[in-house]
Amino acid sequence: MEYETSMDIVTACNLDCPDACSLRISVDPRGELRIRGNPDHPFTRGFTCRKIHNYPRRLRHPERIRTPLLRRKGGWEPLSWDEALNLCAEKIQILREEPAAILHLHGEGAKGVLKAAPSLFFGLLGASTTRGTLCDSAGIAASIDDFGALDMNDIDDLANARGIVNWGKDLSRTSVHTAFLVREARKKGAKVLTISPGGDGNGSFSDEVIRLRPGTDRFLAAAVLRLFMDRDGFDPMLLERSKNSEGLGKILRDHPVESLAAACDVPCRDAKRLFSFYRKHRPLATLIGWGLQRYRFGGENVRWINGLAFLSGNVGISGGGSYFNISSGRNFNLDWARSFDSRNIRKLLLPKIGEEILEAVDPAVKMIWVNGFNVVNQAPDSAVITRAFAKVDFKVVVDAFMTDTAGLADLLLPCALNFEQEDIVGSYLHNYVQYARPVVPPPEGCRDDFTILAELGKRLVPPVLLPPREKCLRRSLQSPSLGISLEDLKERGFARAARRAVAFEGLNFAHPDKKYRLPEILHEDPPPPPDYPLILLSLIRGDAIHSQILPEDQEGDLPILYISRNCPNRPDRGLSDALHLVSPAGRLPVRIRVLDDLHPRVVLYRRGDWIRFGGGINRLISALPTDLGDGTAYYSQHVRLETG
Repeated sequence: MEYETSMDIVTACNLDCPDACSLRISVDPRGELRIRGNPDHPFTRGFTCRKIHNYPRRLRHPERIRTPLLRRKGGWEPLSWDEALNLCAEKIQILREEPAAILHLHGEGAKGVLKAAPSLFFGLLGASTTRGTLCDSAGIAASIDDFGALDMNDIDDLANARGIVNWGKDLSRTSVHTAFLVREARKKGAKVLTISPGGDGNGSFSDEVIRLRPGTDRFLAAAVLRLFMDRDGFDPMLLERSKNSEGLGKILRDHPVESLAAACDVPCRDAKRLFSFYRKHRPLATLIGWGLQRYRFGGENVRWINGLAFLSGNVGISGGGSYFNISSGRNFNLDWARSFDSRNIRKLLLPKIGEEILEAVDPAVKMIWVNGFNVVNQAPDSAVITRAFAKVDFKVVVDAFMTDTAGLADLLLPCALNFEQEDIVGSYLHNYVQYARPVVPPPEGCRDDFTILAELGKRLVPPVLLPPREKCLRRSLQSPSLGISLEDLKERGFARAARRAVAFEGLNFAHPDKKYRLPEILHEDPPPPPDYPLILLSLIRGDAIHSQILPEDQEGDLPILYISRNCPNRPDRGLSDALHLVSPAGRLPVRIRVLDDLHPRVVLYRRGDWIRFGGGINRLISALPTDLGDGTAYYSQHVRLETG
């Protein structure tokens, strides 16, 4: 393939990352991409992360799928696109009288408004879909319960904070621009206190650190609230602007500080240190990591942290606020993607998707369409999902590589990737929207999801027709928070949505009565099951999004598991010896390394590696929903280490 040499092209990153960077990319005649953050973008500020700098390897990789592939007894048989789409149309047509027998699994392999088109297509068809998420829905539901809506201060308002409490966000591996803003705030004199089980890269971002037992953040927040209640009392104005203050007070009176601190393995002196930090450093911003809501009581964790932010007087003010996330689509008009009757659409619970497929009746699932989603690798209980896929008659997977999910398909459709397709991208951190301009053409034989489904829909009787691509883009920009045409967005590359800098200013919340909702319950943490004393944390990598890891980066030695020097289940054998990580769901050979700052009961695994290369930590994680939002309680999995 020959490429036209280009000067800087302004485009955007569409990876599932909060920063949603604006980029400048140049292409040389060999197709090599030079990527840098757009220096003219007020949020990107001229730099970006290593994940996107590694991305061009995916585009030109020799193992990239470049033609439709049909599974035969002897292996994979290449098909033309006409043959592949005709086969898909034939399979769908058979099921038109019972469309719920078709299951659409849509993931976040890429972001953008046109990525809503597959959900529209299968919604118009009447196919089954999913409810819940593998990511952030427990925290979202908690924030909506508290504030009445999902909102937060503009992320740039961190510059006005005098104190920042970081509840579990790994600033070294998540958002490089949030990390930058925290560093800048510290340069201006703000103090940062980090709360986590350890094993993150937050040391260089923190003035103080408190280590706690995973999943128990609500008890530490409650301990600090108890100290506020006993020593200062709560501000009467804040009590007036909230509901359930009496219920909250009863919970706190029933739980002494000592017992609350013990429940999270934190010394009382650390709970008092956190209380002093909240009193001393005002205004104080709260950063809530997504990990602490991935427990059985993950929503409750977020609600108690939000409640502490509110009752300490740090909500509705500049420099304060509680930061979880915002919707990446909130600044767009996506009505075009919802133009179907969803009331009768069957929704299977995503955190338990393997069980849900196996148990589905009237009708059973007979066809699965997967796009943007390595579900076998990324969802819990991988073995059950594998069994569920084996039971389904026909599986279509749209992907660029032979992932764990693609390997179970009956038909593989090769997709276009980032920098090869047009879209408009929002952020779940900031309020800029970007035009993702194509930089290079996709390889011949690769198509984007919109094109695939637009062509497929025409083959059905009656047809299922998507709106024209350009109409979807234009319609998405017709939003009260945006005042820009598609032509202007293409020319400028980005635009800022009209949003207030301070969320819930004046303590006016989004509930009908405008009042904040305080937590109503504080659940005890259940004890670990017999013979499984350790807590498995399957945390993010710094160099890859989800399971977007190239094969050569996974081949070789066994996966690494990090343990504490004081791990109660630490084997006697040397650290270089192979061990097994064991849960009720299975066992995985690993190597172990020691991290001195880990809580003793934690074992840490950097997730995303593929099952076919010996990884795939979700083989060991049982399917368990969170208390709120139908999220996934990945981190409530208990395990042990075994030799031999």
